[in-house]
Amino acid sequence: MGYLGAEFRFVPEDESYAITHIVNGDVWDAGAGSPLNAVGVEAKVGERIIAVNGQRVSRERPPEALLVHQAATKVELTLKADASDAATRTVLITTLNDEVPARYREWVERNRTFVHERSEGRVGYFHLPDMMAAGFAEFHRYFGRECERDALIVDVRYNRGGHVSQLLLEKVARRRIGYAMARWSQPTSYPDEAVAGPVVALTNEHSGSDGDIFSHGFKLMQIGPLVGTRTWGGVIGIWPRHTLVDGTQTTQPEFSFWFKDVGWGVENYGTDPDIEVDNAPQDAGAQRDRQLETAVATALDLIARNGASKPLFGTRPVLGRPTFPPRR
Repeated sequence: MGYLGAEFRFVPEDESYAITHIVNGDVWDAGAGSPLNAVGVEAKVGERIIAVNGQRVSRERPPEALLVHQAATKVELTLKADASDAATRTVLITTLNDEVPARYREWVERNRTFVHERSEGRVGYFHLPDMMAAGFAEFHRYFGRECERDALIVDVRYNRGGHVSQLLLEKVARRRIGYAMARWSQPTSYPDEAVAGPVVALTNEHSGSDGDIFSHGFKLMQIGPLVGTRTWGGVIGIWPRHTLVDGTQTTQPEFSFWFKDVGWGVENYGTDPDIEVDNAPQDAGAQRDRQLETAVATALDLIARNGASKPLFGTRPVLGRPTFPPRR
């Protein structure tokens, strides 16, 4: 199925579909943003979809039904402003074969905006979807900027696991011990990209494997409080290395994990948060994230109690040439 990265509502007056939401993903990546936002299309919320590839939509034939077998292809949409407008316009878009990248980016940016607004810019935020290439890239997309704020929230909810948790924990655990003071630019921390203040991690029952390990390691290294719900509890890794004659692969459990506080206890249990908060179904219905709200409140409380590590540098000393007593 081809996707438009948008949501619709059926309008019985003219049997059209009004656009109720257009996903805001990465506008520079055609595969991670709604094609309705593309240059030359620029659809607006409230516009009506009348036809797809010249076929009229109806109650029985929504746009999705006409987009079957149309993934990643050119599709012609007929739009009009509203039910009272007789004028229509035709646009050519390239459908998505997967909406997840666009919707994921919108979710991350919505969370980041919420954290910035709730904390008045004092707390940073980023999310780690896994502990593989995608999660590693997400970390370095945001960390350098977000760690400059007075506190930081690391969100590992829904983390699919992988193998880079130790690399990321190492960076999150960095502490500032000095600053490099360039003549014509702003001070930079030493070591580079070290968190300015307290760190809070956010996890839930959908964070597993290396997501379990990151969450437990975060607590064990005493980097900061862990907020959310108990993690999934599956840290015995597999190695998909035996290929069969038909091209499929077999896996077997090969890598188990032991920790100095609980031994083998993370497997089949997970790790408990320091501050337990669950998001109830009614929270989702109200578009409320109580876990994220608690993480922000915790970060602000830590700033108030412990402060952030950004110092007042004072006046930089002016060092002239040394003077020596005259020779006799």
